[in-house]
Amino acid sequence: MSGQIVKKVVVAGGGSAGWMAAAALSRQLGPLLDITLVESDEIGTVGVGESTVPTARTFNALLQLDEREFMAATQATFKLGISFENWGEIGDRYIHSFGKIGKSNWLGHFHHFWLEAKAQGFGGDLGDYCLELKAAEQDKFYTDDESPVNFAYHIDAALYGRYLRRKCEDKGVRRVEGKITSVRQRSDDGHVEALVLESGEVIEGDLFIDCTGFRGLLINGALGVGFEDYGKWLPNDRAWAVQTSSNAPPGPYTRAIAHKAGWLWGIPLQGRVGNGLVYSSQFMSDDEGLQMLHDVVEGEMLIEPKLIKFRAGRRQKAWDKNVVSLGLAAGFIEPLESTSIHMIMIAIHRLLQLFPFQGCNDSISDRFNNLANDEIEKIRDFIVLHYKVTERTDSPFWDHCRTQEIPDSLAHRLALFRENGQVFQAPGELFQVDSWLQVMLGQRLEPKAHHHMGRLMPPEQLKQALDDLSRNIASAVERLPQHQAFIERYCPSPHVYGAAV
Repeated sequence: MSGQIVKKVVVAGGGSAGWMAAAALSRQLGPLLDITLVESDEIGTVGVGESTVPTARTFNALLQLDEREFMAATQATFKLGISFENWGEIGDRYIHSFGKIGKSNWLGHFHHFWLEAKAQGFGGDLGDYCLELKAAEQDKFYTDDESPVNFAYHIDAALYGRYLRRKCEDKGVRRVEGKITSVRQRSDDGHVEALVLESGEVIEGDLFIDCTGFRGLLINGALGVGFEDYGKWLPNDRAWAVQTSSNAPPGPYTRAIAHKAGWLWGIPLQGRVGNGLVYSSQFMSDDEGLQMLHDVVEGEMLIEPKLIKFRAGRRQKAWDKNVVSLGLAAGFIEPLESTSIHMIMIAIHRLLQLFPFQGCNDSISDRFNNLANDEIEKIRDFIVLHYKVTERTDSPFWDHCRTQEIPDSLAHRLALFRENGQVFQAPGELFQVDSWLQVMLGQRLEPKAHHHMGRLMPPEQLKQALDDLSRNIASAVERLPQHQAFIERYCPSPHVYGAAV
């Protein structure tokens, strides 16, 4: 296949991943490609990826989507961060926001000024210096072309897929309905040459994108690419998912509520809430998990709870031969920090940049895989952080998490912060310094030392600077409208509010 011109692209599987790939390829490279998407209405999607990170806005801009139209179509709400409850210890709550904290300089990050202020007896809460965090606490939100607020979305992933399908079909993407029964490969090099459907129809292609979920029908089933399991660091492998009615206005944040063997998500949309109970089968049975979901979930259940079984980890190669795997087919990190949709989006972005017009070869797939592996490993470390840095001793699950061995890369970060108060963002890393900082401090990890840059200012000058900053943020948040009121004005879904389509 190396050296063969790539013109025909076949996307295997629909759902969010499939239609996101088709939408981006048709929007950016459409005149150069012939794109076909194969999916079956009989095969459901996992549907847990309803919460995003701010890179979703960049991806939507790549697709040239109108934000109001997109949000109304997907019953979306805004997201300023995640509220973590019961993670450091039972009764604790902190918000990991998407905002910048304070003002940094070339010497170091703002939190060193704040730590010096705390050492001198003033300074307040770190969150006082973050607009997004304070707005989230008060359920407030606003955006326009001039707004500095950094945010993401809560979306209905199924509606997002349907919305993108309409956009794709307008761009000439051909959709074929049917189940894939076999994958035809070239005898000389093992590259995929066609998908055979239950109907007998044969879909030929030059490049295949595997969006068939955990099955990995092409990357795993046909090519046999192995899987690197992260279970020794991330033991959760089950989730009960259910939709419930709303019994309160949606907050501009996701909720992640820790329980004795995992955590519960709550994702507020327009008109309903997405819920899921994540747990480890080593520490809780499926029946226990289902009962806990019934006990703790708020609102009326709108569907029967669905059990999702998963493994945390990644394919050893996300791109092998002429198959590029996306979404769950490529790997999965549990949805604690809403990274699933991000990893699809960033993989599509890389594929666009590295597209093999002259044919697939090892050099281009190796580059793609190296970037993908680096991305998921850094996200893995950030997720493991939440479980390792806890003071909970109330259950075997938390004893396991608190005492477990962790990747050397994460151990280095924790030691650097614990001993020196230093935090860094590696090149190309999704989670920035302020994200690491909010989680570590939010879960009671206190540094023993910090950079003394704050001592270069007289105490009264440092106090005045911090007071001015927190007062300006409080004043700005005071002027913001309530999240619910802004949604009703900006992007009401016709399915919820009966607005004109």
